[in-house]
Amino acid sequence: MPHSRVDGPGLDGRTHLDALESQSVHILREVAAESERPVLLFSGGKDSVVMLRLAEKAFWPAAVPFPVLHVDTGHNFPEVLAFRDAQVARSGVRLLVASVQASIDAGRVREPVGRDPSRNRLQTRTLLDALAEYRFDAVVTGARRDEEKARAKERIFSRRDEFGQWDPKRQQPELWSLFNGRHLPGEHVRVFPLSNWTELDIWRYIEREELAVPSIYFAHRRLVFRRDGMLLADGPHLSPAEGEACFDALVRYRTVGDMTCTGAVESSASSVGEIVAEVAASRLTERGATRADDRSGDAAMEDRKREGYF
Repeated sequence: MPHSRVDGPGLDGRTHLDALESQSVHILREVAAESERPVLLFSGGKDSVVMLRLAEKAFWPAAVPFPVLHVDTGHNFPEVLAFRDAQVARSGVRLLVASVQASIDAGRVREPVGRDPSRNRLQTRTLLDALAEYRFDAVVTGARRDEEKARAKERIFSRRDEFGQWDPKRQQPELWSLFNGRHLPGEHVRVFPLSNWTELDIWRYIEREELAVPSIYFAHRRLVFRRDGMLLADGPHLSPAEGEACFDALVRYRTVGDMTCTGAVESSASSVGEIVAEVAASRLTERGATRADDRSGDAAMEDRKREGYF
């Protein structure tokens, strides 16, 4: 699908965002048609917000025909959790929460310790347990190919084996936009309706649709400290180590997730329009610039995806 810098109409009268929206709506309808028990992952972040709006459009005037699932690390930004609950109440969808803390309490995973105690990787076990509990056979996520090179390898309908693991060699062809959701009993598919979107597309769509997003995406003052080139928030789950000094800074977040591994960026962008301009000028991906868990190696994300990560 062609990507343009300006969202002007093409020869068929549709804009770039119209074309992306149309494809995503088609994918969501395919999920509903081909799957028995689909679920949409919803964290309350910007991609989740866009996904929920697309799902509402796909099935309007009927309700969204599947629940949303949040895998909660227990270390999320409180502003995002409050926003998540407000969005779910507005849309009327059923919210399921899979708790990493509950997985730790049950002995399913072990609490990380040390300098970087991120629970982000623990989400994999919690997610797979939730999929087994509710017998979901299709998991719709807001991941995009431009985020990280391992995610660029994904098909839109990506098959997972009975252990929830991803093998890039078992990817099914998707010629002429024909999506294959077939899988063996015990397996499931991960579906990526935003695969062909970019971070800039997301923000332009938020601007066009006048969608609300969590306040931490906009510039605000926060107590942070610098670690490995990232600005991390000082808080109850992560504190500066020896030699790391806290300071007050005007920052915003390009992505939201576990507070212990999600970095802020210095920014004065206080409106969606200003964020659009800022993202258009950026040469760093949002995850590459702000997610510590993606910096542990060139194949960090691919390794986690093979284990069953998002």
